Amino acid sequence: MTMGEPTSSLVLPVILRPIFSQLERRDVGAAQSLRSAILKSEQNNPGFCYDLVATIVRKAELHVNLNEAVLRLQGNITEADLNEYRLTRTEEPFQELNRKSVALKVILSRIPDEINDRKTFLETIKEIASAIKKLLDVVNEIGSFIPGVTGKQAVEQRKKEFVKYSKKFSTTLKEYFKEGQPNAVFISALFLIRQTNQIMLTVKSKCE
Repeated sequence: MTMGEPTSSLVLPVILRPIFSQLERRDVGAAQSLRSAILKSEQNNPGFCYDLVATIVRKAELHVNLNEAVLRLQGNITEADLNEYRLTRTEEPFQELNRKSVALKVILSRIPDEINDRKTFLETIKEIASAIKKLLDVVNEIGSFIPGVTGKQAVEQRKKEFVKYSKKFSTTLKEYFKEGQPNAVFISALFLIRQTNQIMLTVKSKCE
């Protein structure tokens, strides 16, 4: 998998961070040491976390589609593991963006369970479209809170990227109904999750 694909960037927050949190309940010191070592390795070698998990899956001879697995697990992320992408400002638009970003990611995480039921999946697609619009509406509202031209431009760029991947998701869905390739839908949904995270990180860096 190339670094251009979204699963590489989502393995750490979706798979490994929840594992670190569980380990901390048993041995805080060991968990923090492991977390630190893995984070350093990922920073020095982007894609390390993906390669680590993929190697474990392969060695265990598990037949797992990591794109599907990461998408499913996105819906199980706890509040504690969402801190990286959570805004702390108390103004309503910021808290609403927290809610809308989580809501979109949770809906997207249902795709693997619902994609084979056409009627249910069509309803889910409508929910996704609505969630995308609501998220973009809140991002537009937050624009007035962002200080400086540079900050506003950075958030606007993230919004444009998000819209681009939203359109790609729509195109991928049309292709799926013609060709029936679910993995392409999983990857496209993961791109949307990654871009949602990027919006949150950019707003956080410019406003907090």
